[in-house]
Amino acid sequence: MMRDIGLRHRLFVLLEPQAWPHKGLSPLNKFITALICFAALIAILESEASVLQENTHLFLGVEAVLTIIFTAEYGARIWVAGEQEKYRGLIGRLRYMASPSALIDLMALLPLLLGLLGSQAFLLRLFRLFRVLRLAKLGRFSRATTAIIEALHVRRYELLMSVVVAAVLLLFSSTLLYIVEGDSQQDAFGSIPRAMWWSIATLTTVGYGDIVPVTALGRALAGFTALLGIGLIAMPTGILASAFSDAIQRQRQSEQSTEDGKSD
Repeated sequence: MMRDIGLRHRLFVLLEPQAWPHKGLSPLNKFITALICFAALIAILESEASVLQENTHLFLGVEAVLTIIFTAEYGARIWVAGEQEKYRGLIGRLRYMASPSALIDLMALLPLLLGLLGSQAFLLRLFRLFRVLRLAKLGRFSRATTAIIEALHVRRYELLMSVVVAAVLLLFSSTLLYIVEGDSQQDAFGSIPRAMWWSIATLTTVGYGDIVPVTALGRALAGFTALLGIGLIAMPTGILASAFSDAIQRQRQSEQSTEDGKSD
């Protein structure tokens, strides 16, 4: 029993980035990271029909091997989760399986299931999508991902206010263009929902150009809306940049404190 617990703890240290006592990733996690990138590259190459036709059996074999490895990793992570107090026992394991990181790991196994369901075009595209989305597994290995999540949590109220302001501006600009341009361009501005496509493209500074005002007043309002869009994009960008910088700084201070504690 002691040997089993010891093995589980050693595997936990190798699999859990926060438990690894050295800088960077453990050798096992480095291997998993490389494998994730390789799996995404294979999925990208397979989307090219000419490449797939010439190497169908090779791609199927590689996918089978990757699925076996990711399945083993998923099972190992569930097993070693018991090293953490909140994930011990059956209920704890179920709690771990419902955590975001475990759900992402489970998502990496879905391509095999989709492949078994059939060969319809939609399923094949969904199959490749999930294979590329395996890159989400890299999130647990990245300090930047942790910092982004922390930044979003800390500034969630400011970001929510930005969304509210954006929604109000979207509705307001759509309504104005509906009033001004509705009679001139029924297809594009004949209703507020129709005008919203133009407002979204303008406020986000995308500017597709497929819908443009034709009246003088409509163009004046369009220019004002475009200027508002610049500020609308800058507002959440500034909030996130500041929060992200603060999160990175806190991480560095925490690491420095840990290193100072070890040296003492």
